[in-house]
Amino acid sequence: MVDLKIQNLTIEYTQSDYVVRPIDSLDVEAVDGELVILLGPSGCGKTTLLSCLAGILTPTAGRITVGDVEVVGLHGPALAHYRRHAVGIVFQAFNLIPSLNARENVMAPLRVAGVSARPARARAEELLTRVGLEDRMDHRPKALSGGQQQRVAIARALVHDPPLVLADEPTAHLDYVQVEDILRILGDIAAPGRLVVIATHDERLVPLADRAIDLAPKAVAGAEPPSRLHLEPGQVLFTIDSVSDFVYTVDEGEIDLVRPRPDRTEETVYTAGPGDYFGELGPLLGLPRSATARARTAAVVTGHAARDFKRLTKPRRMRLPPRSETPQRT
Repeated sequence: MVDLKIQNLTIEYTQSDYVVRPIDSLDVEAVDGELVILLGPSGCGKTTLLSCLAGILTPTAGRITVGDVEVVGLHGPALAHYRRHAVGIVFQAFNLIPSLNARENVMAPLRVAGVSARPARARAEELLTRVGLEDRMDHRPKALSGGQQQRVAIARALVHDPPLVLADEPTAHLDYVQVEDILRILGDIAAPGRLVVIATHDERLVPLADRAIDLAPKAVAGAEPPSRLHLEPGQVLFTIDSVSDFVYTVDEGEIDLVRPRPDRTEETVYTAGPGDYFGELGPLLGLPRSATARARTAAVVTGHAARDFKRLTKPRRMRLPPRSETPQRT
């Protein structure tokens, strides 16, 4: 059996001279044979989490256990063996080799692993038949539709019969007919002895899953924004990577929006003054806070729910003057 357990997982990395923490203290469990969907918008950490599950990235803290293997503790030959034999990856952009036909693309990882040509060919043909491409084995990627290319990619991910299959936005480049075929195949391979994890932003896939995990942080349901808050100099309103709940306007004083740098210093990305607003993208897009908000001076701010903020900032229709007031050409 292959069960998945993620405990207190935190992922932090440096990008463009500041620190990003897309995953913070995540706990997840999934059981053998399940189809698991990771939901959330771009930037919420779906692909990063898949990379940690695949042993490609090392998390900042926490544990990942696949079956009886503690992934975070693997090094050297043990890590290489895990990546090659325990995990199959289906990429968003297919990642097929253009000069090879479908059969050869599936054979490639077997040949790299030292499998001789005849058994590698037999295994590739078995898997291509399983995904419905028995009559397309000699076609190169450019002669295949997007859905057919993704089927080749799925067959390639299965060559070592891995207990864990990871798919990163596998339907992103497909039309709805192709999407149905790919999801059916992924659902079929999620069976006893194998766990399938799909990262997607498409909530329409949720009914197909045995388990759905939403990585987008959520504000407390029914929470109401504060009418006004009085902040002392240096007081923190919210922190980077925290749940995005409300949008704020500055009534008095100044608010610094800062991000941590890898050297433990801070970068001030913006200072909001009276009449300015800040923190709007997180609540509107379902993303965590991208900066820490801290009072530069004594300040007064007003919180707004995202729906109210949209109405507050909606451009007003220009009132045209009566016809008699319209300037005449001379």
